[in-house]
Amino acid sequence: MTNTILIIDDESAICEALSGILADEGFASLTASSAEEGLHVLEEKDISLILLDIWMPGMDGLEALRLIKKRFDLPVIMISGHGTIETAVQATRNGAYDFLEKPLSYDKVILSVNKGIQLARLKRENRLLRESSPSENSITGNSPAVLRLREQIERVAPTDAWVLIRGGHGTGKELVAQTIHRYSARCKQPMIAVNCAAIPEELIESELFGHVKGSFTGATENKKGKFDQANGSTLFLDEIGDMSLKSQAKVLRILQEQKFERVGGSRTIEVDVRVLAATNKDLDEEIDKGTFRADLFYRLNVVPIMVPDLLDRREDIPLLVEDFSNQFSRKGLGRKKFTDEALYLLQRHSWPGNVRELRNLVERLVIMTGGDHIEAADVALFLGNAPLQPPPAPVADSDYRLLSFKEARRQFESEYLLARLRENDGNVSKTAEQIGMERSHLHKKVKALGIVVK
Repeated sequence: MTNTILIIDDESAICEALSGILADEGFASLTASSAEEGLHVLEEKDISLILLDIWMPGMDGLEALRLIKKRFDLPVIMISGHGTIETAVQATRNGAYDFLEKPLSYDKVILSVNKGIQLARLKRENRLLRESSPSENSITGNSPAVLRLREQIERVAPTDAWVLIRGGHGTGKELVAQTIHRYSARCKQPMIAVNCAAIPEELIESELFGHVKGSFTGATENKKGKFDQANGSTLFLDEIGDMSLKSQAKVLRILQEQKFERVGGSRTIEVDVRVLAATNKDLDEEIDKGTFRADLFYRLNVVPIMVPDLLDRREDIPLLVEDFSNQFSRKGLGRKKFTDEALYLLQRHSWPGNVRELRNLVERLVIMTGGDHIEAADVALFLGNAPLQPPPAPVADSDYRLLSFKEARRQFESEYLLARLRENDGNVSKTAEQIGMERSHLHKKVKALGIVVK
């Protein structure tokens, strides 16, 4: 996406000259002849950097700089025809990225602009990295269900197709959305997330489309909406099934046209937004009940992805527990190891809260359990009388025809290795010697398959 530079200067000749040199370097530019006009443009347009004159009629550049840094996270380069060291210092203290004196050296202007945009991009990327670490934002597991999920993500992520992500509470739908965005061409911009269930119906328009100052009680200044913020990037509509019918109608029009007006405004704004939506509800059932619009469902459901329940991927539980334990260790909660018996008990739990429930339980156990190991008794204490699932039954020969080759092979390997390990009371070295496999290879295979010997 082309970077747009806003030039705020009351001298039209300076604006024209700067616009020309910026165009030669591949930048788009907008101009404003006053600080007040420039602030209005910032409310309406996506700007990458600002060139701001200090001495102007009305509001001066230093006052405008304070307002810009307060309301917008953008690099500002100050320009002045009669600047002093004191003025430059004051501008820098107020958050200016650079200070250039007139007559302007266009080489210095371009150099400063390029560095300012690069710095802004690095700050944004750094912020995203701080907000997330790879281990906390990757889909953990090697079960057939997770392998299928990863394959779907790998196929759809590089495209601009819209995706409807469905699954139960706590399955990781937002994580799937983040992964799709991270592997898309839009990943240089942050994904904008909206929890549709958390926004009151009367505020949904303002939240999504923005509003102009004075459009309703409490609208004390112009505000960009989520669609504006996601321009050129990805908009994630979480819990879309909880949106009211009235709000659904408004969103549908915007999704179809990619155009909207802010609340209280008259100017049409066009955006380029990829939409990912998620819900834990059965939308087909909601459509039959009349609580969800069929046309909105078909607009969103270009590529459907179903996130499996934890119960359908129990073999991933040891890997998830290890992942969570490492995360909590990095946060200073200490490193603790779960025994095989404890993991076995976790794999038999029904997990109505899915991965979120498992993560919470692991954190609780790490905090509340003494010692370096977490035993089955510790797990049983915190699970209480929660229902357990019986161990998975072996697949009958006739049932293998229902599985893909990869699934059938995985099932056979799991049953075969579990039986041999049980014969040797869980002794990996002895089992490896008997079946003609390297001990390290068998250990990795057992871990990957989530085999727990009891």
